[in-house]
Amino acid sequence: MPSRDRSAASPEPRPTPPPGGPSSRPAALTALVAGVGVEIVALVVGALVILVELVRGGSQSAGVSGFLVVFALGVAAVLAASVRGLLRGQRWARSPVATWQILQGVVAVSSLQVGVTPWVVAALVLALAVLVLLMLRPVVEATTRDARPAS
Repeated sequence: MPSRDRSAASPEPRPTPPPGGPSSRPAALTALVAGVGVEIVALVVGALVILVELVRGGSQSAGVSGFLVVFALGVAAVLAASVRGLLRGQRWARSPVATWQILQGVVAVSSLQVGVTPWVVAALVLALAVLVLLMLRPVVEATTRDARPAS
C-alpha cells in the first residue's frame, strides 16, 4: 500500500502580513490593537466575575447572569478575531471593532446620566480613542489591501 505524503499537498493560501513584518506596523495600529486588547481583557474579567457570582449563588437572576457571561465572552472572541485580522491587514476586521466602540460609547453615555464613575469614564474614553484610531489614515491603509501599491 503506497504511503501518502501530506507535505506534498498544497496548504490553503493564507493572507500575507504587511510587508516588513511587525516593525513596519503603523504606531496607530499598534495603539489600536492595545486598546482593543484592554477591552478583551475587561470583557473576560467581567464575565469571570459574573460567573463566580452566579456559581456562589449571589446572583439575583441566573438567566441574566448566564446571558451576560455568554455575551461578554462572545464579544471578547469576536474582538480577538478582529485583532488578528487587523494585524494581518484584513479590512473586514475594522467593522466589528467599530460596532463595539459605538455600542460601548452609547452605553457609557447613558450610564453617565445616572452617575459619573471612573469605570464609565474610562470605557467612554477608550471607546472614543479606539474609534478615532480605527479611522486614521495609516490604520485604514494598513488594513486595506487595495490601497497598497502593487509590487
